[in-house]
Amino acid sequence: MKSLGAADIAMVAAYLLVVLGAGLLMTRRASRSLEDYFLGGRRLPWWLLGIAGMTTWFDLAGTMIITSFLFLLGPQGLYIEFRGGAVLVLAFLIAYTGKWHRRSGCRTSAEWVNYRFGNDAAAGWMRMFIAAMAFLTTIGLLAYLIRGLSLFVGMFVPYPPLLVTLILVGFCGIYTMFSGFYGVVLTDLVQGVFMLAACVVVSVIAFHAVPDAGAVSALALKVTGNPDWAATFPRWNTTLPRGYEMYQSLFVFAGFYLLRTVLAGMGSGGESRYFGARSDRDCGLQSMLLGITITLRWPMMIGFAVLGMVLVEHHFPDQAVIEQAAEAMRRHHPGITAATWHDVTSQLASLADEPSSHVEAELASILGAEWREKLPLVSARGTVNPEQILPAVILHSLPHGVRGLLIVAMLAAMMSTLAGVVNQTSALMVCDIYQNRLRPGAANRELILASYAATWIQLAGGFWMGVQAGSLNELWGWIIMGLGAGGLAPYLLRLYWWRCNSWGIAGGIGLGAAGAVTQRIVMPEMIEWQQFLLMSALSFIGTIAGSLMTAPTAMGTLRHFYRTTRPFGWWRPLWNELPETVRAEWGREHRNDILAVPFLMLTQVTAFLMAMHLVIHAHRSLLLTLPFLLIGLAGVYRFWWKPLPPAISPESEPAPGKTSAVSTVVTAKGAL
Repeated sequence: MKSLGAADIAMVAAYLLVVLGAGLLMTRRASRSLEDYFLGGRRLPWWLLGIAGMTTWFDLAGTMIITSFLFLLGPQGLYIEFRGGAVLVLAFLIAYTGKWHRRSGCRTSAEWVNYRFGNDAAAGWMRMFIAAMAFLTTIGLLAYLIRGLSLFVGMFVPYPPLLVTLILVGFCGIYTMFSGFYGVVLTDLVQGVFMLAACVVVSVIAFHAVPDAGAVSALALKVTGNPDWAATFPRWNTTLPRGYEMYQSLFVFAGFYLLRTVLAGMGSGGESRYFGARSDRDCGLQSMLLGITITLRWPMMIGFAVLGMVLVEHHFPDQAVIEQAAEAMRRHHPGITAATWHDVTSQLASLADEPSSHVEAELASILGAEWREKLPLVSARGTVNPEQILPAVILHSLPHGVRGLLIVAMLAAMMSTLAGVVNQTSALMVCDIYQNRLRPGAANRELILASYAATWIQLAGGFWMGVQAGSLNELWGWIIMGLGAGGLAPYLLRLYWWRCNSWGIAGGIGLGAAGAVTQRIVMPEMIEWQQFLLMSALSFIGTIAGSLMTAPTAMGTLRHFYRTTRPFGWWRPLWNELPETVRAEWGREHRNDILAVPFLMLTQVTAFLMAMHLVIHAHRSLLLTLPFLLIGLAGVYRFWWKPLPPAISPESEPAPGKTSAVSTVVTAKGAL
């Protein structure tokens, strides 16, 4: 089995020390107050928040999953990731949802509940309920991240993958716990440099690995059996291996995923990066930078896919041996499951060079002398394991030094995502459960200690759940299309419907979350689009019914929310209170915000596609896609960039949670 060289190990060790040092350097500053700990004191520049957003969304597990679909489908794999990996919700964050949340002046999305629904008993309990739901979602996300890390490290170290994963997660927990949001953002800046460097290196290597588009297509047909691998647009019927059959109707799935993304995007924005932004302009600029830098991820991932096909062709010129090897594993390990498959195969592959047992001897006779290098690519289904393509390419297709850089970049992707998620959910648990319900009079030191405990509770729960997962894709599908869909309606309707109240939020989240958890336990095999339809229906029914069956939110609370946030939607009673001049001003902003969204999404999709076309030499497809990119950019310029507030504009950028001069006049008018 190949191992890391001294240069690779030194690079990884140096990276870990730098990250730990940067995080611990921020401990004193982060501990000054909860606002410093969770939001960086609202003093961080937009470009730093943008890089932090990029590194958070550039996660290791997601990169491995997307690479697996690009390996199987080529550029069409992008459409599978309309469910989340393509980050199309970014269009809404750029256009308006980020600035809407920033205007509240809140520290967390659950604290935002009081801002939106008031301080009555129902809103108080709802604030705690939302924090609990976020905690449950974070456990699922951490399980997904941790499972991805175990799959990744199992390729590189001669130790049990779960043990190494536990050590790395503990390391990440230490610097996240002590440094707070300051440390998260500072380390994200360091990690972002490694990630972007990795994107360029892999893209260039893959570009030179195959001579032209015809060679790529021929290689893909031989390795994956997909005759449309280089196609740009999704097919009605797509060739896919065992375990991925449900995605064969790719066009239909892309439509469902796009619908889910639009609904989720319209309710997005409750993130620390937006609560902590200095202005509305900074909200848009940080998201724009995130979108530009995250684009570089796609040529890297299609590069891994191309290099993966070259590697698989070399290892398995006859792919029939893959199923034979899987059958041998099941015979000699009858209790093996999809969840334990990777741990068992990694342990076998890391043992001594000479076969010492019956299973090792049989695997050597089936796979050949290099069976230890090939075994991790054998899936429990008897096919190539596409989720292992990325680490296999790093280990077997890249030279020393470059290998170390890529390992550092992928570890950085995991750690930055994990740190960002944990920091944000710790804010919810401390501010909205511990401080709000359990210990209202707690001093700052006690609250900081509570945040430390919240960090470790999340990590322990995520690690336990990640150990049980069978595959990354299965876990990610449930998080997005099951658990995520169960919370769609409350997060959507709270922004656009004046009649939505705290009991409606409780009904929507409670019904949707209960449905998702029950489905995971009772019917884990349910197809993703069925999960989406069922859970989103439950969440809409619960939200609408709970709102209409109970009294509306107090008009004073609604009026304050409406005039500081300035949303559009079904706000007719409050809209009618506004003077004509204010309605005209808000109407222009709303029109530009709404029209900017489709152009932003078009720009994202075409930029991702063109970046991949360049790597696989698909020059004709690149030229055909270019006009759509230009149309998208023209719309973005007209409806988003031109109306963007200037860098210094006190009139248009009131302090968070405060009303502007116009809103003050309107408030006085409404009170008369």
